[in-house]
Amino acid sequence: MTFVVTEACIRCKYTDCVAACPVECFHEGPDFLVIDPSACIDCGVCVPECPVEAIFDEKDLPAEQREYAELNRRLAAQWPLITAAQEPLPDAEHWASQTHKRALLTESTEPA
Repeated sequence: MTFVVTEACIRCKYTDCVAACPVECFHEGPDFLVIDPSACIDCGVCVPECPVEAIFDEKDLPAEQREYAELNRRLAAQWPLITAAQEPLPDAEHWASQTHKRALLTESTEPA
């Protein structure tokens, strides 16, 4: 099993999780972070660091978030590694409380 970044991260991209991670398993897209399941050591230290509660153990993914396991795998192979914390997206506070954001996810290979 691995940990998975889910919908709550879309358009927020807080990176507290990246700073806490003892290995380099996070990858960055324009408006979302993902975890590379082959690099994740399943320690879980990233989970309490996420201010929007977007990270779940794969076995505990809510049913409506299960597609994110495959999305993390696929996008981690395309997006660049992120190894240090940075500022969240400018309107992250607004998006933090929003739901149903999947259609807003930018899957291009270029970070913001």
